[in-house]
Amino acid sequence: MEVGRELFWNIGKIGNLTYLIMGIAVLIFVYALYERVKAWRKGKPESRCDQIGERIKGVFLNILIQWKVIRESLPGVMHGLIFWGFLILLIGTALEAFDHYSGLHFLKGITYMAFSFVMDFGGLAALIGVFLALIRRYILRPRALDNKAEDFLILLLLLVVLVTGFLVEGARLSSQSSQAPWEKWSFIGWSIKGWFSPEGALTAHKFWWWIHLVTAFLFVALLINTKLFHIVTSILSTYFRNLKPQALKPIENIEEAEYFGVNKIEEFTWIDLLQLDACVRCGRCQENCPAFLTDKPLNPKEVIQNLKKAFLRKSKLFWEHLKSWGSEEKGKEEEEELLIGNYIDEDAIWSCTTCGACVEHCPVFIEQFPKLIEMRRYLTLMESRFPQELQTAFKNMENNSNPWGIGMHTRADWAKEIGLKTLTEDPDVEYLFFVGCAGSFDDRNKKVAIAISKLLSFVGIKHGILGVEEGCCGDSARRLGNEYLYQIMVQQNIETMKNYNVKKIITMCPHCYNTLKNEYPQFGGNFEVYHYVEVFSKLIDENKIKPLKALDSKVTYHDSCYLGRYNGLYEEPRSILKALNPKVIKEMPRSRAYSLCCGGGGGRFWMEEHLGRRINQERFSDVQKTGAQMVITSCPFCLTMLSDAVKEKELEDQIVVNDLAELLKEALGV
Repeated sequence: MEVGRELFWNIGKIGNLTYLIMGIAVLIFVYALYERVKAWRKGKPESRCDQIGERIKGVFLNILIQWKVIRESLPGVMHGLIFWGFLILLIGTALEAFDHYSGLHFLKGITYMAFSFVMDFGGLAALIGVFLALIRRYILRPRALDNKAEDFLILLLLLVVLVTGFLVEGARLSSQSSQAPWEKWSFIGWSIKGWFSPEGALTAHKFWWWIHLVTAFLFVALLINTKLFHIVTSILSTYFRNLKPQALKPIENIEEAEYFGVNKIEEFTWIDLLQLDACVRCGRCQENCPAFLTDKPLNPKEVIQNLKKAFLRKSKLFWEHLKSWGSEEKGKEEEEELLIGNYIDEDAIWSCTTCGACVEHCPVFIEQFPKLIEMRRYLTLMESRFPQELQTAFKNMENNSNPWGIGMHTRADWAKEIGLKTLTEDPDVEYLFFVGCAGSFDDRNKKVAIAISKLLSFVGIKHGILGVEEGCCGDSARRLGNEYLYQIMVQQNIETMKNYNVKKIITMCPHCYNTLKNEYPQFGGNFEVYHYVEVFSKLIDENKIKPLKALDSKVTYHDSCYLGRYNGLYEEPRSILKALNPKVIKEMPRSRAYSLCCGGGGGRFWMEEHLGRRINQERFSDVQKTGAQMVITSCPFCLTMLSDAVKEKELEDQIVVNDLAELLKEALGV
């Protein structure tokens, strides 16, 4: 055994060539990394050094355990085998080197046999993973993948490193003068040692060793200049991930700011630029994007890749200059410095529904849609360039604090028939019921607001409304890029709530819920905020509500993006439905984290769909696949969008769209 191990190391020491090759590879890597970090730092400052324990935990779960990667079956298994296999080989090689050069020689006897087995197992796992990657990329060819020359080169390098490693092992075992019992523990090398004659084994060992060595160091040299760089950037991107993805970043000191949004690559933060380097074009964001799936000009993967092109061009990296040597791009002035129009199409920017699916499914926590919001801010605030119909919506929000433009004095009219008081009339309440614009002004959603209020009264929760003093929460304004208008509405609402000493809030709309809960604290509005499904689900779990009437129709539940992906409320609405009748619930093909947006988020509710197919109809096709007679929502936008889809399909007599609060009210006989 010792003879074989010494042979392994001594051949690698022929002259100083090994160290020279290793030194060159490491120098290339270090210089390229220095260049890259320097380029990232050209972005705006942003600090994400809080909650260190949580960040380290995220790296452990999502990098070492590959938690988000393995959620997708085939690509997850494939990537997991490659990652874990190479991790074993990397750790094993380091242990082998330490064992040899330290003089401790702890890898012997049973320890060495176990070590040999684990190393071969890791190599085999990685080899299977590489073959699966080749099959998936070049035989199955899923739409999410766009094949480039470097993809094949990388897989070829991995294959050569693994195969030559096993050939080196087989030749080494064949060169031994006699068979030893420990050989079988290196089960791959032992099984192929018969490929080499004892006389030629030593020569073969040297030959394959040098190919293995050069390929491995070539791998190191190319690491930072290909998509392999994600080995480094995915760790950094995961560590510096947004721990509050439900909230957009505010424009600080907006009254004094002279520039809003982003239209040049250096106007993004350094973390944004780091995330561009972390993208490996896996396509998961693309395959879950409602805009892309309905033939809109938005592809979140292409957005990140196009921004990366702008970043690399602006950074003037040595490797990028080398790759473009002799091309027409060389020596060209950077006339494409502006992002919008050159790298990112305006229609793509306005197609986003901010559903959060891209961020949810990205295995390295890239924030795709927030980058689009930054470009919306530029278009809206710097150039007043936005779809025509938004002019009316913005004006309505400015004049009447609601996108419908209905007079503010009518905001509480819906509550008169049930005798619900405002805080002006009775400030001694436990909860503020923040109704939102839809519940206050839209006839269909007024019924939902009434149902929620009656349910709250039925269970003994004392609540009141702000009435004419309630303003739009600002969700649509912010996501349409009008941060200035948003902050005005936020400050007015917070001041009003604090005047009434509001502590707890119940909302009807998930957009109001997310904004009040996760974004108002950015401006000093710290309240306990609950969506009504949380309140009633908890009461049902505590047996304080027992529905009297069970559902007799087959129903399916549509997950609101802002309740589900944004705030993780998946089980609460389902627990209410199960209390009504657990046997009649039919899940849609795309549900929970994979739920398809209704098309109304991100301010799209106030815009026409001129491009591609209608998102609400695409979502309605999921409803039809369940065979359900009723689709349940817990969001005013979703209720309206799905109701419109039913009308457009002329299926009102077959499928009913209701809000969950309406069903619970009926079941309780309130």
